[in-house]
Amino acid sequence: MTTFVADRFAGKTALITGTGSGIGRAVAVRLAAEGAQVLAHELNAESLAETVRIITEAGGTVVGRQGDVTSRDECFAAVEAAVATFGKLDVLGNVAGIAAGYHMPEQSEDSYRRMVAINQDAPFFFCQAAIPHLLETNGNIVNIASNAGINGQAYTVSYCMTKGAVIQLTKALAMEFIKTPIRINAIAPGGVATTLSNTYQMPGDIDMDLLGRYMGFRGMAEPEELASMFSLVACDESVNIHGAVLSSDRGMTAG
Repeated sequence: MTTFVADRFAGKTALITGTGSGIGRAVAVRLAAEGAQVLAHELNAESLAETVRIITEAGGTVVGRQGDVTSRDECFAAVEAAVATFGKLDVLGNVAGIAAGYHMPEQSEDSYRRMVAINQDAPFFFCQAAIPHLLETNGNIVNIASNAGINGQAYTVSYCMTKGAVIQLTKALAMEFIKTPIRINAIAPGGVATTLSNTYQMPGDIDMDLLGRYMGFRGMAEPEELASMFSLVACDESVNIHGAVLSSDRGMTAG
């Protein structure tokens, strides 16, 4: 059972991407339950509406915004919408992402560029747009990376590349702004039971010996477990956490 920390984000405004399902929805629901005003961003209108309904019926404050994170203009517009709606921005959560497996020599250019646009470019542009506002509120950024950004994994070259980029985006920005009060961190999950993982596609002729080591021994996490970690990292109590890449992968990168 999920236990929320009442008023942990009272008076705070959060912009969370990828809120239509999975980790993004769980984060938006959690922060709203803990007092945040949330701008929930999502491409799919139907799933976004469901997230807004869940938060609203629970008594939370949320505004949904439909948009495509592959557009730099949309990334900037979403940040401005959050500030215009709620007066400020305290937390940016870059959660939106996609994943799929390929034989690397056979991956199409279109699928590669879409992976990069969503997983890598969007967090960069959201951070670029949000940082001036976060400097005004001593706010923070939490990027969702992956254990695949730490360890190389067969058949997921482009995904590993993009999540590795998220990790370096986090660490490099943390150094660039280390003399300011804002905080920039990343969470690196392992397998999470989401729509993304449930619909994950792999080539039909893969070598299972190469995949077994990525399965772990403790099963998959639930999105709410990642939301709990997000809440902890993003809250004011975690003032000492900056430039960190926090694994939440049930031990998959332990050895």
